[in-house]
Amino acid sequence: MQSKPAHPLDNVKVTLITQRSLFKERDFLPSLELALKGGVKALQLREKDLSFGELFELAQKVKLLTAKYGAKLFINGRADVAHKVGAEGVHLTEASVPVEEVRKHFPGLLIGVSTHSLASARKAEAGGADFITFSPIFETPSKQEFGPPQGLERLREVCGEIKIPVLALGGISKDRVIPVLDQGAFGVALISGIWNGADIKQESFEYTKFFGRSEPS
Repeated sequence: MQSKPAHPLDNVKVTLITQRSLFKERDFLPSLELALKGGVKALQLREKDLSFGELFELAQKVKLLTAKYGAKLFINGRADVAHKVGAEGVHLTEASVPVEEVRKHFPGLLIGVSTHSLASARKAEAGGADFITFSPIFETPSKQEFGPPQGLERLREVCGEIKIPVLALGGISKDRVIPVLDQGAFGVALISGIWNGADIKQESFEYTKFFGRSEPS
């Protein structure tokens, strides 16, 4: 029996989004490393309060970690920073520069897009995005600005119409991973599910084992 060929974006099936305000400054990078040791293979550096220089400096440090563990690094909203530090990709919002423009100027980057409706998901796909996040699936403080939860039915609708990978985001606790995958989601994107855990390395492993991870590093 032949095994299923690996998808080129398998690493993003558990994408962990940073929020350094949850940590003391000295604990931020060590916490990222714990997540990587636990099996996370994609980090999205999402620190919108930083200037270009500050973000570039932090991204360089994070890139050293992701390279050490064979993980992909995505920079939220800043393709220029992603390109300059050698990150694998950029993650755009619905209000960001169009995917086509980013692709034109930075053809080597993978491009993810945050979406909150079927229309925006279709737009991202038509523009050439490599994958999207769709949120919020469940109630979560970090996504309250985007309105009430989308729910599993709307996730299923998006996954049924969009051919590129869809990552479910927003309130994805461990007991909700299988239900979102059952709707057709390619994977999950997380913030509090891992960062708020008592043991970041173990929490990371618990999520990644849904996707075939056998043991933490």
